[in-house]
Amino acid sequence: MSTQGDTTRMPSASGTTPGKLPFVVWVLAAGTFLMGTTEFVVAGLLPELAGDLGVSVSHAGLLIAAFAVGMIVGSPTMAMATLRLPQRRTLVLALSVFCLGHLVAALSTSFTIVLAARVVTALATGAFWSVGFVVATAAAGPHRATRATGVMIGGLTLANVVGVPIGSFAGQFTGWRGPFWALAALSGLAAVFIGRFIPAGEQRVEVTLRAEVRALRQGRLWLALGAAMLIMGGVLATYTYVTPLLTDRAGIPAGAVPLVLIAFGVGALGGTTTGGRLGDRRPMATTITAAAATALVLFLMIPLAGNPVTATLLVFLMGLTGFTVNPVVTALAMRFAGDAPTLTSALTTSAFNTGIAAGSAIAGTALDSSLGLTGPPLVGTVIAALTLLPLIALAVHGPSHRGRIVARSSAPEHGRRDDPAQVPSQH
Repeated sequence: MSTQGDTTRMPSASGTTPGKLPFVVWVLAAGTFLMGTTEFVVAGLLPELAGDLGVSVSHAGLLIAAFAVGMIVGSPTMAMATLRLPQRRTLVLALSVFCLGHLVAALSTSFTIVLAARVVTALATGAFWSVGFVVATAAAGPHRATRATGVMIGGLTLANVVGVPIGSFAGQFTGWRGPFWALAALSGLAAVFIGRFIPAGEQRVEVTLRAEVRALRQGRLWLALGAAMLIMGGVLATYTYVTPLLTDRAGIPAGAVPLVLIAFGVGALGGTTTGGRLGDRRPMATTITAAAATALVLFLMIPLAGNPVTATLLVFLMGLTGFTVNPVVTALAMRFAGDAPTLTSALTTSAFNTGIAAGSAIAGTALDSSLGLTGPPLVGTVIAALTLLPLIALAVHGPSHRGRIVARSSAPEHGRRDDPAQVPSQH
């Protein structure tokens, strides 16, 4: 298959307009950092969680799947439910519920209650992400909307570099409850901070619910969402159970696992940056190459993860190749949505988390089967390889589409002089 026609330029993840982003964008990125940390830190705490709550490691992995399911439902539901609500109130309420969910989990000795708290926390995360995206792009202005989105996604990626390893490392000394207490405290502080820095003005809705739903008729939009779901499913099928793989197969001490998770986070951050830069010019060549490389890396984990050095290298490469796809398919989905990006933004989050939930669940079953520790990377390989199907379909169909990214406005206007209409995609 040729990608010679892959010349459509996408909005750059790093932005093309000079100038600093508003401070509020960085505040919101801090919120996504906390929420990214809580979603993935459980992967580094599975043995402690399982032992303390009296369940198997594979059963404890449901805590990751449960959060993903909450995000799948919560993101589009909360995006539509809060479409006409004051943005500041929605963000503060979401962080407050997020804080409460962690307090309940940290105080509980019941796996069922901890599981339920994870779902509620995920619903709050979906509300925060959906509204936070709108606030960030409105504050940045239309010519820096994509850059603002990249910063928010960067907060999520940075969680893998800093938040997850620190949480996993702290869990070695304080038990799994320590990171949960810390996240509760930090999210409460973030709620106060956002209440201070987000403007109090009411949201002015420029796109109706009908227009948001009508945007979903784009067939190419669903191909992009399918690719988002599959690539995350492949990576997280392996990542969810990477701790037992590293300790029991590679022979890495439990205390050193957070260092390997840092390697994954560095790879993920590098992948997000690479995807944002290369995908700007050649989206399909970038995503197809990265997806194929991800499948190869996950496959190599089956024979090569028995050595600590190769296992660590492969975990790094898993983050690098897998996360290269994310910003590109997200930008494609937003472009295909045209003038109604809010629901599509939420559905992109749902797609990623559908992959996380399905991949984690299937990998857990494989872990308990005769495949043992090789089960999760094998499942991940198959799912990552399937990512090529929607990507090739997009390449054949042609990704070019004159869609627009709308930066919704909220009052006050932050002193902007930009035309709040849209950013056209460039051809």
